[in-house]
Amino acid sequence: MTARSDVMGISVMGIRLLPETTANRIAAGEVVERPAAVVKELVENALDAGASRISVTLEEGGIGRILVEDDGHGMAPADLALCVERHATSKLAEEAMLFRIATLGFRGEALPSIGAVARMEITSRPAGGDAHALAVEGGRKGEVRPAAGAPGTRIEVRDLFYAVPARRKFLKSPRAEGDQAVEAVRRLALAWPETGFRVTLEGREVLSLAPASREDRIAALLGAEFAAAALPVTAESGPLRLSGLAAQPAFTRATGTEQHLVVNRRPVRDPLLRTALRVAYRELIAAGRHPVAALFLELPPEAVDVNVHPMKTELRFREEAAVRGVLISALKRALSAGAGVATPAPALTQYRPSPGWGGWSRHPMAGPAPLPAAGGFAELQLALAGAPGAAAPRPAPLPLGFAPPRPAAAPEAPPAPADHPLGRALAQLLDTYILAEAPDGALVLVDQHAAHERLTQEALKTQLLAGGVRAQPLLLPAVVDLPQAEAARLLEAAPDLARLGLEIEGFGPGAVLVRALPALLGPADPGPLLRDVAAELAAEGEAVALEKRLDAAIARLACHGSVRAGRRLTPPEMDALLRQMEATPRAATCSHGRPTFLRLGAAELEKLFGRR
Repeated sequence: MTARSDVMGISVMGIRLLPETTANRIAAGEVVERPAAVVKELVENALDAGASRISVTLEEGGIGRILVEDDGHGMAPADLALCVERHATSKLAEEAMLFRIATLGFRGEALPSIGAVARMEITSRPAGGDAHALAVEGGRKGEVRPAAGAPGTRIEVRDLFYAVPARRKFLKSPRAEGDQAVEAVRRLALAWPETGFRVTLEGREVLSLAPASREDRIAALLGAEFAAAALPVTAESGPLRLSGLAAQPAFTRATGTEQHLVVNRRPVRDPLLRTALRVAYRELIAAGRHPVAALFLELPPEAVDVNVHPMKTELRFREEAAVRGVLISALKRALSAGAGVATPAPALTQYRPSPGWGGWSRHPMAGPAPLPAAGGFAELQLALAGAPGAAAPRPAPLPLGFAPPRPAAAPEAPPAPADHPLGRALAQLLDTYILAEAPDGALVLVDQHAAHERLTQEALKTQLLAGGVRAQPLLLPAVVDLPQAEAARLLEAAPDLARLGLEIEGFGPGAVLVRALPALLGPADPGPLLRDVAAELAAEGEAVALEKRLDAAIARLACHGSVRAGRRLTPPEMDALLRQMEATPRAATCSHGRPTFLRLGAAELEKLFGRR
């Protein structure tokens, strides 16, 4: 058949079948993109074979050599000959099983794909049988031959992509490729805690995990810090079961790499699940930070399609809304505990001090001078504490070397009850932070503005859900001048803002008349408040759901209605604030995702003083 040229000037031949070797190398591009993909496929095969221990050895990041050994079922000579043929599998007994996959692998493409682009040798021995070996180089299969080997399977892959040098040029450095391969094993190890794993990279053991419980495996892989900051997550809805651990909002990472999601024992990076995780933490963590979690979802195999992506890392759920709803509600329920109630707060050593000796950054919301009490706060705290609102004067400083007379012994303040995890207030530092002593003797530092911001936000949200935020009419309506675009944006949202207790109306071009403010905020300057709310509405955009726009507006209102840094508080006010934090959902972080309190236990103090 003569060749012809198409419009692009490329020579085009008639349709023909590709040689098997070429077809295998093309298929390998979907399954084998880097050493980590090879390791993942081989370890999954070992897990499907019932292995209780799996060993992985990597040289040159896996580019030069990958060795995976397991103590699984092993293969007889006939199965060994078939395992490197495309679409040959022992994991699908009948065609109908394709729609209810219960194993990690099932396509029958991994081994032939690897053999098409590398030099591979498989040695396998079934229980009670003899060992046999088979070699495949660049897609050319050798003969099955007798060999020596322990029960199980040993697969060695050398010179990855030697048969397709162009693909090899796109690999990263051996170190980067090795790290990715180790991470692939780490994720599978999290999903299979009853299996032991060992990984050796460039002659150095980098992972050694004995069979363990799920809790111990999570602690081993995600670290003791995560285990201390983790909250249990459980939910059940029909055949769907969710379990696992999610970190408190103050424990975050710069990327989402520590979000471990496992569906039916399969580690995945599914967009639906990751989005649900982000939504659950949306109001609790700072922008640009990512939560840490290890979540395990179990549902009938027929309710999820794992055949969406060649790497099987993305899924398609039959009832997406139900899965998303269960995950979000379970996470929000776990995160709704009051401050200090569920688990210890993050330690002080997790946060960086400001430049200079021993100084800690002043809160971003701190003002330069003491501010008057925010409306509602003093009255509410004093009502809870049953104490006067005047702050005690500070004593004059004593001259150096002066030894005051020893006063008569005064009764010590009783320790905080065990049901008060934030303890009793001892002092106020820099007119900004409350220093408290927890029942176990640990020191607790509370940012008074951040803490009250969360309390105000939750109170506003409760009122909104109950039918609307109570409004306080202004004695004299206030006129706020704004850019026309901001004024128009506020007036467009006026019906929704009225539900938040913020009543406004137009007052000529570029001006808004404020008739009422949320009663919980007390006296507040409506100008900065309206400008911030307008900015929040602009950031969220018109296409965003009303619920999210209202949440953003509530967060802004809470910030303006909270007690400011720089304001003196009395001991009863400080204690009342701590008690409210313990009883308020999600009080461990403020509306911006910053921590509201830090905790220094004995271990943290000893570390700071070099005692350990």
